[in-house]
Amino acid sequence: MTELTELTAVRLVEGYRKGEFSPVDAVRAALRRAEEIQPAVNAFVRLDEEAALAQARESAERWRRGEPAGLVDGVPVSVKDILLMRGGPTLRGSRTVPATGPWDEDAPSVARLREHGAVFLGRTTTPEFGWKGVTDSPLSGITRNPYDPSRTAGGSSGGSAAAVALGAGPLSLGTDGGGSVRIPAAFCGIFALKPTYGRVPLYPASAFGTLAHVGPMTRDAADAALMMDVITGPDTRDWSGLGPADGSYVDALGGDSGDSGGGVRGLRVAYSPSLGGQVAVRPSVAAAVRRAVEGLASLGAYVEEADPDFTDPVEAFQVLWFSGAARVTQRLGPDQRELLDPGLREICDLGGRYSALDYLAAVDVRMELGRRMGRFHDTYDVLVTPTMPITAFEAGAEVPRGSGHRRWTGWTPFTYPFNMTQQPAATVPVGVDAEGLPVGLQIVGARHTDGVVLRTAHALYAAGVGGIAPPARL
Repeated sequence: MTELTELTAVRLVEGYRKGEFSPVDAVRAALRRAEEIQPAVNAFVRLDEEAALAQARESAERWRRGEPAGLVDGVPVSVKDILLMRGGPTLRGSRTVPATGPWDEDAPSVARLREHGAVFLGRTTTPEFGWKGVTDSPLSGITRNPYDPSRTAGGSSGGSAAAVALGAGPLSLGTDGGGSVRIPAAFCGIFALKPTYGRVPLYPASAFGTLAHVGPMTRDAADAALMMDVITGPDTRDWSGLGPADGSYVDALGGDSGDSGGGVRGLRVAYSPSLGGQVAVRPSVAAAVRRAVEGLASLGAYVEEADPDFTDPVEAFQVLWFSGAARVTQRLGPDQRELLDPGLREICDLGGRYSALDYLAAVDVRMELGRRMGRFHDTYDVLVTPTMPITAFEAGAEVPRGSGHRRWTGWTPFTYPFNMTQQPAATVPVGVDAEGLPVGLQIVGARHTDGVVLRTAHALYAAGVGGIAPPARL
């Protein structure tokens, strides 16, 4: 019999409805799994067994009465320790954040999950203020990869990725300002979606401004669609949030055709292996992504090798990102600044030296990039790239040893451009390298076409192209 920790959220809800098992069973199993994996991968900063089991018992009673509270009633969920969740501190991976309360407010996405009956297992690890593409911090230590604990889980939502990959709840909320749900999902072999900016409301507003997105981290695209149907409800606290979504993301998974292509027949796909030769991609990664793209073509998509018309915007991104980091830490005194991750302290010092004109020049680059991608999507429905040019490297390092990179942006060239453009982008696991480490494929859509991105990803899963074997039990 399949263990409860191996079931998707969709399958758990189906089981609750049929009376095959209860939310209490599922939550107990997820908590037990979380405790088992914690010594090896350090996915959580806090677990709340008592509160989770109380929520599970309430959910079980609702299901017994045939009156579930919502779409994910009784499903175990974890939340990255960047997003507010009432009842406990949100320390954001930093020794500079006091644990004193009151912690009496939920972030919008957390509030929507609570309204739909989700059961909160605990908080997942993040680097300090989510500043980099790996997950380690002076507060909570190093988060490790489920497939090889000597390697990084990626970041900044690394705890969420490790938890989902290892069965400690099928759903997790992450944040993504430059790749922070997609990087760890690709390294840990799970699915993640960075939605169109504003589609999932965010409060408090991020110091990284409109680069910062909230998104689902899940076992597959179907679970992400279910989660999106919950967390996309508008919230008046987010001044830049979008209005209600146009229909259900779950309903959009099959598309309009209803054929064996899962809704991708006739989809116009641009496949860019290296962004026009700008990115050196490891051969094993390139091969796995190419095989998956061939799978899309076999489903009836029109696939053409084509590169978007832009050069690497890393300098402009770093002006925006480093300025945001400087803003996060602006009010810290000298003693508190000494408590920061040394790398964060370094980029804050750089960010604090930019002028308003430097920042606005970076905004100009961003707007031009958005224009170019808008024109690109007049021709193509989706852009497909590798999510990462490499697989997971040694844990505890910001960059791979010997890479020559100074900052995490050096090895994430496929992710941060699409934070600048605010487009939806997902990662799907499509294979492993010779060392058994996961490879991710990225699907990028035009703004507001989150349903198309999810439908494309779902077609890969349905065809057996997406998804890899779970990691061995730790």
